[in-house]
Amino acid sequence: MKQKKQTQKVIGLITFTIIGAAVGYFIGKMTSTEASLSSFPAWVKISSFFLLIPAFLMGIAVHEGGHAFAGVKVGFDFRIYVVGSLMWEKDTTGWHFKWNKNVNTAGGMVMCLPMDTHDLPRRFSIFAAGGPLASLLLMVVAYGIYVIGFKDNPSNSVSIELMGNFFFTTALMSLFIFIITAMPLHTGGFYTDGARVIRLLRGGDKAQFDSLILKFVAHSSSGMRPKLLDINEIEEALIIGQRINEPFTVYLHSYLYQAALDKGEVEKAEKHLLDYIGEAENIPEGIRNMVWLEATFFYAYAKKDLAEAEKYLNQYKASAIIPKAQILATEAAIEILRNNKDVALAKIEAAEKEIPNMIDKGVGVALKEKLENLKSEIT
Repeated sequence: MKQKKQTQKVIGLITFTIIGAAVGYFIGKMTSTEASLSSFPAWVKISSFFLLIPAFLMGIAVHEGGHAFAGVKVGFDFRIYVVGSLMWEKDTTGWHFKWNKNVNTAGGMVMCLPMDTHDLPRRFSIFAAGGPLASLLLMVVAYGIYVIGFKDNPSNSVSIELMGNFFFTTALMSLFIFIITAMPLHTGGFYTDGARVIRLLRGGDKAQFDSLILKFVAHSSSGMRPKLLDINEIEEALIIGQRINEPFTVYLHSYLYQAALDKGEVEKAEKHLLDYIGEAENIPEGIRNMVWLEATFFYAYAKKDLAEAEKYLNQYKASAIIPKAQILATEAAIEILRNNKDVALAKIEAAEKEIPNMIDKGVGVALKEKLENLKSEIT
């Protein structure tokens, strides 16, 4: 806890330093006696402050684009691109736009999934490094444009003045994003890009843990259903994670739960699910909704316990990053217990159509079988 607070202090100090530099720059521009913003109306001066917003979004877009580019280059499947409240997701019909309402990914996010395990640590290191390198490149380019085209060329044109400020601010924001993501830190349930690269390249328990997690992701995203995953390797990762106090250990309970449920081992699945729920506080809040959805589905589908299912359903909040197929399947299982069979059947059919769009293909294979079981309960 002490280390986490110290990390947050460091990040806060860097953040306020860079934002303070940006604000200080604009104040200097406004009060300068030279030909600058001081000669323009107040609305122009105020609008200059708002350049921080598009400059930051530009920085985020390029940073995440760097991850996407690197991911594609190493053979990962590029599936999700998020910049602020804007989200694009790829399914079987192509790319589609959605509004992102997930606070944890409100800055930006890219999802590129490994489809095989060949040389995975090195490839993932390249993917992780792509973002900070893109931010560094944008900083150099934006500042170069500012210096060459605007710094020593004062103008009485509002548009030219604002454009110069935009390039300067973009360079500053890109520097901020580069520093924050390149520093080896862990905060808010996530590792920075720098931390992920260093962990994989250093070797030892942390690298072994990360390599195993990446292996599970690669197998599952390529279509291996949960019951076919190597349970011994998952348990090995669990032991390592507990030994090094790794926050990501919580996700291993999900793999064990899915594997047991896929095998029809309901009591064992419930034990792993309760372990998953018990450590849910280690999962970022927005992503944590997947835990409540899993619990809702389990108690509705496997245990036929409507009261317990509704308890977890009341904790769940809709999220754009959760697959529609899983949401619809959960709703179908609930409606069966409520004896709304026509509604349940419609949701099952809708869920079946969404399965090909699931990012986790292995879970999708298992879910298809569960939907068939739900359908048989109705008919």
